Amino acid sequence: MKDLLKGLGEHVRSELLAYADRGLTRQVHGDSPGGDAQFDVDDVAERAVVDYLREHAEFPAAVYTEDGAFLELAPDPRVLFVVDPIDGTRPTSAGLEMGMVSIAATPFKNGSPVLADVNAAYLMEIKNGAWIYGDDAEGLSSSGYRTAVPRLSQNTDLATMFWSIEFNGHPMRLMNAAYAHLVDQSANTGGIFVFNSACFSISRIITGQLDAYVDIGNRVLRDHPETETAFLNAGRGSILHLFPYDIAAAVYLARLAGVVITDAYGDDLGNTSLVDLGAMNQKSCIATSNPELHKQLLDAISWDLTSAAATLQEDRT
Repeated sequence: MKDLLKGLGEHVRSELLAYADRGLTRQVHGDSPGGDAQFDVDDVAERAVVDYLREHAEFPAAVYTEDGAFLELAPDPRVLFVVDPIDGTRPTSAGLEMGMVSIAATPFKNGSPVLADVNAAYLMEIKNGAWIYGDDAEGLSSSGYRTAVPRLSQNTDLATMFWSIEFNGHPMRLMNAAYAHLVDQSANTGGIFVFNSACFSISRIITGQLDAYVDIGNRVLRDHPETETAFLNAGRGSILHLFPYDIAAAVYLARLAGVVITDAYGDDLGNTSLVDLGAMNQKSCIATSNPELHKQLLDAISWDLTSAAATLQEDRT
C-alpha cells in the first residue's frame, strides 16, 4: 500500500508542476459536488488520480475525490481511496507552499466506511515534495523534513501559541466574534495563520511548527442553526465546512503521531462517514500538540461561541 500511495502522490504532484510550468491561469470552472469552487488545477489533479489508480491498483478499488465524488474502478471493490488531490487549491494556484495531496485508504465495507476504518494514509507537499506516510502495521515514516517526524510541541500557553484557523465559507463577522479573544491574546506573543488547507495545518502540528489548528465553523452552525443563512451566503449557496476528504488522511496520521484531534465539542471524529458531503456529516476540528493545550482551547472556544450568535442577532436588528 505504501508504494501505491506514494506513487499516486508523486504522479499528482508531477502533473501539477508540469501544468504550473505552462503558466498559472487560476480559472474557476464550476463547483465541486460539495459546492466549493473548482479551479483549473483541480481538473488536472482529479484526472491524474483516476488515471494512476486505473493503471496501478492491483486489486479491485473505488475512489472518492473532492470533485469527482464516488467512482468504482473495478467491480466489487475491496479498498476505497479517499483522495483530496489538492488540499489547498488556492495556495497551490498561487504557487505557494501550503497545497498538499491527501490520500487515505480504507476497507470498502459495502460502501459505508467511516474515518475510524482508515488503515493507511499519505500526505505530500506539492511545492517541495516532502511527505508523511503511516499505516497500521508500520506506523509513521516521512521524508523531506529537517528534523525527525513527529516532533510535537509541548507549549501549553495560549498567549504564545502558534496556531491556524479557517475562513473559507465561514462568515467573517461570526468567526471574528468567535475567535477574536484568542487572536488578540496570541497574535503578538505567538502566531496566528490562515493557510486554506486543513491538511497543511494539521501536518504542521506533526512537524512541530504549529501548536494547534482550530476550525469551529460547523459547531457554530450546529449550536446556532439560525446562522445557516450566513454560512450559505459565505459559501455561495453551500455549507463549506470540513468535508471527510479534507481530513481523512490528516486525522489518521495525526493520531499515529500523538496529536490530540477531535471535533470542536471534544468528541472523536472516527464516526464520520467518508462518503457523505452533507452539512451534518461535515466537521469542526480542534487539533493540538498536547492534551493540556487542547483542554484550554476547548474551554476558550466554548466560552465565546455565544458571541457569534449575538453578532448575528445584531445584524438582524
